[in-house]
Amino acid sequence: MASESDLIQACIRKEEWAQQRLYEENYKRMLAICMRYAADPDEAVDMLHDGFFKILTHLAHYEPNTSLNAWMNRIMVNTCIDHYRYKKKRMTTDIDGMTELSDHFHNPLDSISIEEIMRAVQHLSETYRAVFNLYIIDGFSHREIAEILNITESTSRSNLVKARQKLKELLRRDEEE
Repeated sequence: MASESDLIQACIRKEEWAQQRLYEENYKRMLAICMRYAADPDEAVDMLHDGFFKILTHLAHYEPNTSLNAWMNRIMVNTCIDHYRYKKKRMTTDIDGMTELSDHFHNPLDSISIEEIMRAVQHLSETYRAVFNLYIIDGFSHREIAEILNITESTSRSNLVKARQKLKELLRRDEEE
């Protein structure tokens, strides 16, 4: 079995067996990242393939003695963000028209599965989903999100609040059905 550095070198040399192994060993983890940003599974797979293409074409820039998984995760997140930016240029919906919700209901997280949460996240608008994932899942600050998405920090904060409210609404609706 080849070591990580041997695998990386073989991928750089474009050896098919190594590229296939890197893809197969990381498929589920990378797909999970893409699913957080995608509106549906097909879009997630598109992001995944774009991300793996970038990983394989930029593997020569990977610095040994750093975490390969973290490096790949960052490329995949950036690919998802790039996808978001591309789609944002074509967005026509007004996200500011979302209604405010009251918090008098019980916590819907008490009785739902992770799959239900992921489905609800996928139903968020592109902007809400991106801000939610970057802040909650990936741990970016509002300042970093503002730079990444080319929005203001206050817009990032506002979109996070609205994303959480929309998630509550979606999860409550699912719970009531």
